[in-house]
Amino acid sequence: MSQPEWVDCIQASDMCNQNPYCSSRYRVMRQCLVGKEKEAMLDNNRECQAALEVLLVSPLYDCRCKRGMKKELQCLQNYWTIHMGLTEGGDMDDSSPYEPVAPNRQPDVFRLASISSGFHCLDPERNCNPCLDAAKACNLNGSCKRQRSAYIATCSKEDPNKGETCSKKRCHKALRLFLDRVPPEFSHRLLFCPCQSEGCAERRRQTIVPDCSYKDKEKPNCLELRKVCRQDSLCRSRLADYLVNCWVTPHAVSTCPNQDNHQACLASYARLIGTEMTPNYVDSSFSNWTISPWCTCKGSGNQEEECLNFLRYFTDNTCLS
Repeated sequence: MSQPEWVDCIQASDMCNQNPYCSSRYRVMRQCLVGKEKEAMLDNNRECQAALEVLLVSPLYDCRCKRGMKKELQCLQNYWTIHMGLTEGGDMDDSSPYEPVAPNRQPDVFRLASISSGFHCLDPERNCNPCLDAAKACNLNGSCKRQRSAYIATCSKEDPNKGETCSKKRCHKALRLFLDRVPPEFSHRLLFCPCQSEGCAERRRQTIVPDCSYKDKEKPNCLELRKVCRQDSLCRSRLADYLVNCWVTPHAVSTCPNQDNHQACLASYARLIGTEMTPNYVDSSFSNWTISPWCTCKGSGNQEEECLNFLRYFTDNTCLS
């Protein structure tokens, strides 16, 4: 097998640190990105510009991170040390810091079948609920049952110190652990179970305990939410990965990027859960469902079109359907 063209960003950072010239520039670059004035520093500060030019020809420039790797957060922070300097201008076109998804060799139909199993009710008399079946399957698997109980308990626990119904931060962390540690054949079945009744769709909507993980007292503007997300290495990375794996340009031939790879899109969608950009089903409709992060475009002023375009990445996404 040929070697991948990229090294992971932790290795790349180690390689840079072994070279005195690269490591001194890397330190300068990290300083340039600290604090509120980073845009001005990157645009106008000669030292920052010079540091960036050196780093563009270092192993750090092409580094990537493996999804779910041990030091994922550290790897992503290393990646953005370089790429923040490159992408401040374009708000929408972050490239994904994760290793590229291999093209889909086998039809997704087979891999998605495990999610859809139980969709066609053989016995019309029996009220069939694939989401209930997914929960039962999870309970029969030790790891899934343990991790699911942990996030449900955390996301349902009141936070008396703050007078809040729950700690969103803890809830998000527990959800990320669940999705990192439980195989997709269990977690994806819970998140994407196909429904033919409202009871089933409501169960699916409640999978991630929406009152804690998804909702807030008021809905922020979507561009504001995106801004908050992009200030966090993990959220920014996972949002970029979602857009790379799920967004189809209107004149594309396929319904999904990377050779109709729905599986890659569903995995990127699931990895957004537990970040500021956590998406969910907006109601318990089963035939005409919509997913969205918890945000609105009301009051966007002259940025309304940009806001609506961003929201469409979720609400009108052919790859997710």
